[in-house]
Amino acid sequence: MYYQIQRALMEKIHSGELRRGDLLASEGELARFYQVSRVTARQALQGLKASGYAFSQRGRGTFVTKSKIEEQQSQLRGFTEETMQRGMVPSSRVLEQRVVDANSELAENLEVQVGAPVMILRRLRLADGTPMAVEKTYVSLVQFPGIERTNFAEQSLYHTLREQFGVRVAWAAEAIEVLAATREESELLDIPAKTSVLSISRNTITAEQTPIEVTVSRYRGDRYRALIRIPAATIHRGERVYEEGYFA
Repeated sequence: MYYQIQRALMEKIHSGELRRGDLLASEGELARFYQVSRVTARQALQGLKASGYAFSQRGRGTFVTKSKIEEQQSQLRGFTEETMQRGMVPSSRVLEQRVVDANSELAENLEVQVGAPVMILRRLRLADGTPMAVEKTYVSLVQFPGIERTNFAEQSLYHTLREQFGVRVAWAAEAIEVLAATREESELLDIPAKTSVLSISRNTITAEQTPIEVTVSRYRGDRYRALIRIPAATIHRGERVYEEGYFA
């Protein structure tokens, strides 16, 4: 019963009936409305808070927060485009941007020679000023010379690749797993130490079947979820949707 109440409240948030900052019904009000015990009503509100849809203030009650950002895994978009589509303002803080020599693993995944120059771009990604993810990207400077001079605190990487280098993204291989946040990630994302984060490793491929980036992102589990849509034809044929083992 508590889960049914939780889902009903989440649907009201998604539909816009309940908006950010709205005061939710109290335990007693929920218990009377749904004809359940106060314990069941309390569990529903706790579940809503654990899912990132609400927060409590002592003496004031429980309020609606923003719903999670959802990434449609059937479409390839960068964080900037995805956040804007959700009606939020994206921003980035560059944590690291430098050039290194490709080791054997990077060379294999970016299809360059060992020792070739590679840009490391590490950013804190924010939506409406709230930290959402810590993202680390590797890009070949052999393929994209001069890209290391771009100010990625203000520019989208995908937009830069598309507009300056004419890149046409065709598909990506992704690995999704749940990991414990490091101490630094916890501080950057403003979450408790060792909180679980959603880790997404991506290798993006062009229409010419050339890899253009390797990215590892650590997303806040309380503010983000990935939705994967698999075409029925793929299921009928038994195809693998994502390749595994390309990067760790």
